[in-house]
Amino acid sequence: MSENSIQPRRMRKLPPVFLALLLQLAAFVLLTFGVRLLGHALSPIVFALACGVLAAIFSHLAQQARWWLPIQLLFVPALVITLSAGIPSYVFLLAFLLMLVSYWSTFRTQVPLYLSSDKVWQALGTQLPADQPFSFIDLGSGIGGVLTHLSRTHPQGTFHGVETAPLPFAWSWLRIKLGGYHNCRVYWRSLWDCDLSRYDVAFAYLSPVPMAALWEKVQKEMRPDSLFISNTFAVAEHPPQRILKTDDLHHSELHVWRK
Repeated sequence: MSENSIQPRRMRKLPPVFLALLLQLAAFVLLTFGVRLLGHALSPIVFALACGVLAAIFSHLAQQARWWLPIQLLFVPALVITLSAGIPSYVFLLAFLLMLVSYWSTFRTQVPLYLSSDKVWQALGTQLPADQPFSFIDLGSGIGGVLTHLSRTHPQGTFHGVETAPLPFAWSWLRIKLGGYHNCRVYWRSLWDCDLSRYDVAFAYLSPVPMAALWEKVQKEMRPDSLFISNTFAVAEHPPQRILKTDDLHHSELHVWRK
């Protein structure tokens, strides 16, 4: 195996956000050196655009996920435009704090905040027992839409959710408490700390990154005849027994496995 084929794998061991920042820094340093070497002055916006293009190329070579490319391309130009607009510094601090409490550990888990549509909620409801008690957990419950909807439509069920981002957790906790959903609870907890053997149905809307590890956890902990349902994201080499398609904006698909 050549050194060139090993290098991207080594780089991917870094958390993607750190890798992206390193690639931005590399693009900035290389472009600054090139401009000085050639003796050409560039306007701030042209320099920013060139830096973004170079960072996006580096991200492609480092085999980052495709959605990183527009972020890398637009990061420095957006920064230059924003700074030139004379926005007060406290606005950036408030925006940072809002992002922090909303996304919290996304940089580490690579699981952003996704919100399921009401059509996904309805499709989920068709997979739940209609005439007997059952337990359900939402692994990454966000602002609690799945839990509160199913709690209303299936009062014979017990619904739990886990969420690590502070703002979505607080939102969902208040939503459940003030809404009087007595068969529903949400916990500020990582999904990896949950004991799935307690549940008949586990639902997840995460990202491609943790699906292999989550599949192993499901296989290890969930009881026979229990259901594991993933919104949108499949498990490599483990095709679902059923796929439910919805006609929402994203044409979401529910991947259903019965253990």
